[in-house]
Amino acid sequence: MFDFDNTFIISIVKSKYSYHKANYRNIKRYINLITCKFCFLIYIIIIIFLFQIFKIDSISNNEKNSENNIKVAFYCISFKYGGVERVTSILLNYLSKEKKFNLILITKKEIQEEEYTIPNNIKRISLSDKKINLIYAVKKENIDILIYNIYKKKEMYKLNRLKKTKVIYYNHSSYFLWIFKHIYNFDNSIYKIYKNCKYILSLIPLENDYLFKKWGINSIFINNPSTYEYDSIIPSNLLNNNIIMIGRGDDKSKRFTFGIRAMKFIIKEILDSKMNILSNNDKILDELIQSLELKNFVSIVGYQKNPEHYLRNSSLHIFPSICDTYPMVLSETKIFGIPTILCGLDYLALAKKGTIIIHDNDPYILAKESIKILKDKNYRKKLGFKARQSMQKIKNKFIIKKWIKLLLAIYNDNYNSSMFKNFEDNHIQITEKQANIILNYQLKLFQKIDDNLKDLTLEKLKSYSLK
Repeated sequence: MFDFDNTFIISIVKSKYSYHKANYRNIKRYINLITCKFCFLIYIIIIIFLFQIFKIDSISNNEKNSENNIKVAFYCISFKYGGVERVTSILLNYLSKEKKFNLILITKKEIQEEEYTIPNNIKRISLSDKKINLIYAVKKENIDILIYNIYKKKEMYKLNRLKKTKVIYYNHSSYFLWIFKHIYNFDNSIYKIYKNCKYILSLIPLENDYLFKKWGINSIFINNPSTYEYDSIIPSNLLNNNIIMIGRGDDKSKRFTFGIRAMKFIIKEILDSKMNILSNNDKILDELIQSLELKNFVSIVGYQKNPEHYLRNSSLHIFPSICDTYPMVLSETKIFGIPTILCGLDYLALAKKGTIIIHDNDPYILAKESIKILKDKNYRKKLGFKARQSMQKIKNKFIIKKWIKLLLAIYNDNYNSSMFKNFEDNHIQITEKQANIILNYQLKLFQKIDDNLKDLTLEKLKSYSLK
């Protein structure tokens, strides 16, 4: 047996205890150090955040600019391709000639090659390149009037709270038709947002006269300017049998496949007929053309920044879309005196003259109307004359005058939506009965391409929109 000294054992136990105690203190000290650093970091973040808020708020205290230097900004997602971008480009080019306006173009995305052109005296801001948000840019640039071209719920809430900057909501999309396309994830707060918007510019008379009025919203209607100057364009002679379709071929709602299927019937009656599709190449369209053996009759010529050559050499425009707001191509074809066949879309501002509207989802019916126009030269010239004549009162110079009047009225706080009620500009007055007929037809078209809408009725649609 070994005889251990008790004091030796006690000394060992004490040393072990002291070692663990020291380790515990070190761990505790380390945790405290990390906690302090973390708290310090949070403190710095809060200071930076508060500084940014103070910085933005301090910018917002600026007074509005003088009447000879009214800062007007247009906001788009990007500035390459697209109808919204093209309209913005046209407006900027005209308004830049007015010395009282200091114009700015703001885009969410970065500046890209092959964008629409704007004059050199217009300031260009990319939120992506500068890594800032729209609200900050508007306040920093001391914008008097912002033309907001898109729908972003959270952003619109913030814009509605701006004290100095007045926002025109340029409604390029249809409210009712937007619901048709997105009913299964529809957000009813869109109504609440529009209720708080003081200045709304809608491109669909149906919504102005039938929807916004019922909501008590003072929206106005102004036609979009056209790509071409009415007086500088020599119309098409309509002497050939060329058909044109223009738009985004990969968009299901544009229904280019419907127009291509009609061509199968057209070539049986009009042997020399040709169809040019001005759209980016799409695999579905290519395969359909191949399967219907239409390669010698239908050509996808790609996106054209300036389609004048094809417009000048066409005698008929087919527009098979089931959903549109203010198609620029319709104003272009009308200026060139080309008759158009629409598939529904009675509500369009430009659907009044020089157009044939069919209410049938059968390609044969579309072909039948096309053959009628192509076979009868006098008939198509009569339609073409009416189409071009309908654009006389909505030349770009008249539209720009309305824009100038609108901007000055908003700047001077004497805006009233009734100021724009008496213009002769193809404005179609829509009754409630007409609106019901149009919306029912549009709903049926959407139900044919979207199973999610099969149980939707017009009554349900209205209840969704007014919640």
